[in-house]
Amino acid sequence: MSGKERMQKVLPSLSLLTEHDIYLLKEGSHFNLHEKLGAHPIESEGRRGVYFAVWAPNAESVSVVGDFNCWNPASHPLKVREDGSGIWEGFFSDIGVGALYKYHLVSRNHQYTVEKSDPFAFCTEIPPRTASVVWDLQHQWNDQDWSAQRAQRNQMTAPMSIYEMHLGSWRRVPEEGDRPMTYREMAKPLTEYLREMKFTHVELMPITEHPFYGSWGYQTTGYFAPTRRYGTPQDLMYLIDTLHQNGIGVILDWVPSHFPTDQHGLAYFDGTYLYEHADSRKGFHPDWSSAIFNYGRNEVQAFLISSALFWLETYHIDGLRIDGVASMLYLDYSRKEGEWIPNMYGGRENLEAISFLKRLNEAVYGHFPDTQTIAEESTSWPMVSRPTYLGGLGFGMKWNMGWMHDILSYFSKDPVHRKYHHGQLTFSIWYGFSENFVLPLSHDEVVHGKGSLLSKMPGDDWQRFANLRLLFGYMYAHPGKKLLFMGGELGQGTEWNHDRSLDWHLLQYPPHRQLQQWVADLNGFYREEPALYQKDFDPAGFEWIDLNDAAASTLIFLRRGENPDQPVVFVCNFTPVPRLDYRIGVPAEGFWQERLNSDSSFYGGSNLGNGGGLLAEPIPSHGRPYSLRITLPPLAMIALMRG
Repeated sequence: MSGKERMQKVLPSLSLLTEHDIYLLKEGSHFNLHEKLGAHPIESEGRRGVYFAVWAPNAESVSVVGDFNCWNPASHPLKVREDGSGIWEGFFSDIGVGALYKYHLVSRNHQYTVEKSDPFAFCTEIPPRTASVVWDLQHQWNDQDWSAQRAQRNQMTAPMSIYEMHLGSWRRVPEEGDRPMTYREMAKPLTEYLREMKFTHVELMPITEHPFYGSWGYQTTGYFAPTRRYGTPQDLMYLIDTLHQNGIGVILDWVPSHFPTDQHGLAYFDGTYLYEHADSRKGFHPDWSSAIFNYGRNEVQAFLISSALFWLETYHIDGLRIDGVASMLYLDYSRKEGEWIPNMYGGRENLEAISFLKRLNEAVYGHFPDTQTIAEESTSWPMVSRPTYLGGLGFGMKWNMGWMHDILSYFSKDPVHRKYHHGQLTFSIWYGFSENFVLPLSHDEVVHGKGSLLSKMPGDDWQRFANLRLLFGYMYAHPGKKLLFMGGELGQGTEWNHDRSLDWHLLQYPPHRQLQQWVADLNGFYREEPALYQKDFDPAGFEWIDLNDAAASTLIFLRRGENPDQPVVFVCNFTPVPRLDYRIGVPAEGFWQERLNSDSSFYGGSNLGNGGGLLAEPIPSHGRPYSLRITLPPLAMIALMRG
């Protein structure tokens, strides 16, 4: 049967698309495409059915195949619109919610024939099956209290301590073949754990549907569908709802930088390079063997921005962490000379991607001003987290990858050598307020042979745990929001493995349990003291007391919030040598209480300290009129406040 004959079998015309929709799509300004394209259960003229619409401008014919027609491409043909939009659509009353479907496309390009999953599908089969599923996204939300306070919780002057996690390997069910927990099963234990550990937010590694589990979600095919590995869309909504009801924000990893070339996905969609560039020098990513979006195509921009807003609106997501921003910004990213095409000015900057990122951030903050976008950008690209009207990319925050690499390099060194690398501790402050930084200790640092955080630490077991407590303490003391990948708080001995659970059994051993308590107490102290978060992005919130004692590998600095009379003084000793009668300058007289001490026996330390606090003496030191003569424990951080 010819394409023309199939089109004549479409049921009476029905369309969710207006002329204005088509205008906005062609302009690249339609940011609610998910309401128009895809599969939508509706009622028309008293008949219930499903309306389908798909963008395939180079197709000769398109039909819907599925379990309702024995996957017969002649049964349910779509009709192409006559407005030149390239959209095929149709309404069928014999299809309902739960139906499996794909689009059967025959291209005008050499009659290329393929079956594609729906780019706008709200639900899919459980991988490795790849069919889309007709779905209704209705859910009764109960997170109104969270919504009312979200702007306050997400603002730049609020505490933000993020627990980064991979849902499939956080905690498994050993009694049932070590399977991952479902969204619903996870809701209660995850919420209770995050509350117990006092994290403010959780960041979910990509839960958008992906064919290869080992990609951790970073090879996305379903830009509007949560993975079915852990349940239905409503199950995910239940998880997010539960977290919100317990005061925990949810950040989603979202990947507009590349997509896999699996045949059922976006790649070569209608027999042409529709979503990606045809030239591999712009359309293929050598690091991930994946396709790169054509950001200069208006319809592609609309598709991606619609996806971002969809998660914020439909799933009440509180922020998007944008993966792989550096790979988007540079045309020569991970490419050798001759393997990339310069822009119109002969430069290496991807002007189309830059324009897209700015539009994305303007759209997110325009529609959801109480959310955040966070860039994973690993270079020194300027003004990533500055508004677009000032020339920035418009992100709210940026991961501080330089800090992460410097600090882990420093801590991996034997303490006897650290005095020669003191600059790795202090360098981050010199640029620390050029962006709104998040300090990440992320999943990227505990995979692919890099070992766990604990295994990176030098020395015997006691020193390794002391070093790790000190690392966490320094991170919480340093300006910037915080992010810790799951397992770090347990002192995981081996690197992360996505195919098995975290090593929860380690908590039966005191060093691991005490480290976990240290992280919880750090989170608690961080959230209690405004000096540690109100001026995270303001140089006025940080002041060195002594950064020059490289010989002893110590640092002394203070943090301030809106109230300048309530600073927190931090003293760090990066060697295993205790410093007795160590004099430090402080900004005011009175009694200085020792609020935190990572060397406390409560956390597994040697229990050296200052008896709860010290009285400042009128002896000048470090340019201050008063000073304390403290005991500085080995491989430890202490926090002092005037009490």
